[in-house]
This record gives sequence, structure tokens and C-alpha cells, in this order.
Amino acid sequence: MATAKAVEKKDSVAGKAFDFGLFKRVLRFVGPYKAKFMLTAVLTILLGFLAPVKPMLIGNAIDKYIATQDQQGLLNITILVIVVLVIESVFQFFQTYNANWLGQAVTIDLRSILFNHVSKFRLKFYDNTPIGTLVTRLVSDIETIGEIFSQGILIIIGDILKLVVVIGYMFYKDWELSLLSIASIPLLLVATNIFKNAIKKAFTAVRQQVSRLNAFVQEHVTGMSIVQIFNREEVEFEKFKKINEQHMDAHIKSVWANSIFFPLVELFSAVSIALLVWYGVKGVINDEVTFGVLFQFILMIHMLFRPIRQLADRFNVLQMGMVGSERVFNLLDTNATIEDQGHINTGSIKGEISFQGVHFAYVDEDYVLKDLSFDVSPGQTIAFVGATGAGKTSVINLISRLYEFQKGQILLDGKDLRDYVLNFLRRNVAVVLQDVFLFSDTIYNNITLKNPNISREEVIAAAKEVEAHEFISKLPGGYDYDVKERGGMLSVGQRQLIAFIRAYVYKPSILILDEATSSIDTESELLIQKAIDKITKGRTSIVIAHRLSTIQKADKIIVLEKGKIIEQGSHYELLENQGHYKTLFDLQFGEG
Repeated sequence: MATAKAVEKKDSVAGKAFDFGLFKRVLRFVGPYKAKFMLTAVLTILLGFLAPVKPMLIGNAIDKYIATQDQQGLLNITILVIVVLVIESVFQFFQTYNANWLGQAVTIDLRSILFNHVSKFRLKFYDNTPIGTLVTRLVSDIETIGEIFSQGILIIIGDILKLVVVIGYMFYKDWELSLLSIASIPLLLVATNIFKNAIKKAFTAVRQQVSRLNAFVQEHVTGMSIVQIFNREEVEFEKFKKINEQHMDAHIKSVWANSIFFPLVELFSAVSIALLVWYGVKGVINDEVTFGVLFQFILMIHMLFRPIRQLADRFNVLQMGMVGSERVFNLLDTNATIEDQGHINTGSIKGEISFQGVHFAYVDEDYVLKDLSFDVSPGQTIAFVGATGAGKTSVINLISRLYEFQKGQILLDGKDLRDYVLNFLRRNVAVVLQDVFLFSDTIYNNITLKNPNISREEVIAAAKEVEAHEFISKLPGGYDYDVKERGGMLSVGQRQLIAFIRAYVYKPSILILDEATSSIDTESELLIQKAIDKITKGRTSIVIAHRLSTIQKADKIIVLEKGKIIEQGSHYELLENQGHYKTLFDLQFGEG
């Protein structure tokens, strides 16, 4: 299985011109739609066999009815040609519709599987992977895989079948004219082979540049306020221009290959027609070949070279699909999920937490928590303080199993944390972060996260408890007010209150508050402090705060420094100790 670090590296490998192993893996996603696939394949085969029928009928019309001026016979064969055209059109419609339907069905299934897969990744993966790269995998790369079926493999099979049937019929009618007609095809096949290898490399480069462009745009649109505050518009614009030019250069290389190949196809087609006319007209003059047969061959030359030219187009689509599938399967093969082998998924959690000699590092053995040990009793409120980077947030990330520790043991109600089924554990742990994330949706949906088990009455009751009902009611639409992307229509304090309501209605056994009042004004802090008092009552609570005023009521305060506990006790005990906590307190409130 691939690791998170290897995803981008593997994506940069062009690989073989066509990977049959990869293609077989793509075909597995057709399994649920075998009937649709078989119907499309049958229609493709029928269209292949119908290909020479029209030239054959037209040639017979020339030799049998036009030459003899048989108007009735000409009318009959004209009607037959129209019938064949209608049948071919109907077959073509259903073949095209089913092929595109199949492509979309595979797309939606694969996208669902991939999204479900990446949604279970541990946060360490997202720390190392640009969001724009993941968006590219989930959207445009998967779209190219769907086109393998809608515009690629089935159409290629149909074009090849047409070639075989047409060439077979031509040799059946006149082997000498047939040899002249296909004389340039070997050269064309050599050119096609060179073209497909060139286009594979070109399309790999295109997909890489698309990924880079998406990542850059997503990151800079999200962080536009920083770009503007620090006057980085021109600098970042120059970076964007460079990436954009590289994206264009990659496309130009693929266009360059097409620009050479397609004129070659037209040239070979013209040469074949010229040879056929030169030799065929001599045959007509010497009564060795009928004019109807010669006309059939001229029509069939177009039927030969048009599929070959289309084959190149289809192969472009197939190559794009193969490049996209290679990148998507690399991500599917990435093993970045947290192991979920627990067996406890029922009962109630009291909230007793024990850290015993825990070591944790984000990278290798660069530990941010070192031999951390502490205990939290059920219903107790414990607070962590310390400088930035002391390890406070790392502690709460371990309790939610967003990251995995390397050494030691974490117990919950006396049982190893890893013995709990992950979903069950997280249902019982609610986290309110400093930077509240709200979806572009209604307030009600942001609170319930569309959980059908939470009623509107419960939401309103919770809002009243944390004193947020009044401001929500004043918004247009109340609880159905759309907060837009990341809750941009609300103030920081309002977003924070909505996060408290969200935690409250989920009725967690353990509540974690991470810097919940660090970014708000004093008035909002008083309101939120009241909310904290209400939602922490009767449940185990872990609070991280820079403002010491918010944690003075905590049962125990733990002071961290460089991943180690240097002090712990109640607010008054720590003040009496005249240690690090007392220094922090004096800095915030002044001595005395």
C-alpha cells in the first residue's frame, strides 16, 4: 500500500503507454452494470458490421440500376439505403447514450468510494497534502476515467471492428484495389504508435499541471486576506503566471503531437485515394473493374482513414483516463487511515481519562509530548495552559484519535482508548475549536450536521441554554439562515456560540474546548463563559485557554512546557506555588 508521502511522487511517473493491469482494475467498476455494458458492446458490434453496407448498396445501384437506367430498381435500393441509415442512426443513438450513461455511473461510484476513503484518513495525511491536489483527484481525474467508457474503449473497439469488416469486404470484392487502398496503413500504424507514446507523456504532464494550478488557486483564494494585508498581490500574481504558463506549455505539447499526427492521416488518405483512382480508372477503361466497385472503394477509403483518425482522438481520451486512473488508484491505495480494531461500541462513557507515559510526535521521533501522565475523574473539568507549541492541542487530538501516539497508554474508563470503535468514541467526544468551521448551509444544518435524530425543538432549547436563541431569531430566516462559506456572514462570537450549540445537542460524555475565547471581545467572552459553564456541567471537560480568566473554576489546571508537565493543581494552589502559572497570571492581570 502506498503511503501519504508517496502519492505525489507516484503521480509523477508516466509509466507504460497503456497499462493493461490498470485497465483491468478500471473495468471492475463496470461489474454492477454488466447488462448495460453488454448491450452497448452488442450495439457497437452491430454498427461495425453495418459499416460496409451503405457503400455496397451504392456500388450495386451504380452497376445494376444506374448503368441500365432501371428507375424502379434504383428507387428500391434508395429506400433500402434510407432504411439502413435509419437503423444505423437508431443503433448509434442507443450506443452513444448507453456508453455515456455507463461512464457517468462509473464516475459516481468511483468518486463516492474515493471520497469515503479519504474522509477516513488521519489528519497527518492532510497536513502533507495540498487540498487542491485532492480536489483534482476527486473531480477532474475521476471525470477522465468515466470518459474511458463514454468516449474511449467501446468506441475504439467499434472503430477497430469497422476497420476489420471494411477491409475484409474490400478484399472479398477486389484484392488488387484493396492492397492499393491499404498500402499506406502500415506507415500510419507506425506513426500512431509514436503518437500514442508521445501523447501519454504529454497528458501526464497536463494532469500534473492541473493539480498544481488547482492547489495554488484554492490555497490563495482561501488565504486572500493574508495576501492583501501583506501587499503580496503582485508577488503571488507572478507565481500564478509562472504556474499558468507551465500549464499552457503542457497543453501545447499535447496539441503539438495532434498537430503533426492528424495532417499525416489526411496525407495518407489522399495518397491512397490518388493511387486507387489512378489504378481503378485504368481498370474501368479495360473493363477489369466496374465503376460501381471503384466508387465503393473510394467511399470505403474514407471509412478506413476516418476511424483511424478517430482512433487517435479516442486514444487521447483513453490515455487521459489511464493517467487519471493511475493517480486516483494511487490515492485509493494510500494507507493513511487510523486503525479501527476496537470492540467497544455500546454502553455509556463516564469520562474517566488517564494518560500514562504518553509520547507523541507528528514527524518521526521529534516528540511534542514527552512521558505525559495525568488523570481526569468523571465530571471533572481540567484545563491546560502553556506557551504556543507546548503540546496543549496535541493532547486533545490524541483523545479524539485524530492522531496516534507512539509510546505509552491512554485509558478511557479504565480501558485502552484503542479498544473503542472509532465512531463510538467520537460520538462521545465533542470538540469546540478556536477557529470554528461552518459549512455553506443553514444554521440549523450546521448545528445538527443533518443528523435526523436531533429535532428542531432540541436545537432551539440548546440555543436558549447558551443564550444564542435571541441573535439567531433576529437573522433573516432564523435557524434557516444561510451562513455562507465558513460562516462568513456571522461574527466570530456568533460562530463560536453555534459551535457550542452543536456540541450541546450531541450530548457528549467528554467535552473539549480548544482556545474557545481567544479571538473574541470581552462582551462576547462573558456570554461564551456562561455557555461554557452550562455545557460543561455534569460532564468531563478539557479546556485549553490562553486567557486564564476562563479556567479559574477548573478542578485541575495543568501547565505544559515543551511537551512536559511542569505544574498542576487548582487555580489557588498554583498561585500559592509561586511558579510558572503565577508568572502567567501576573502578566495577564498584574501583580496583586
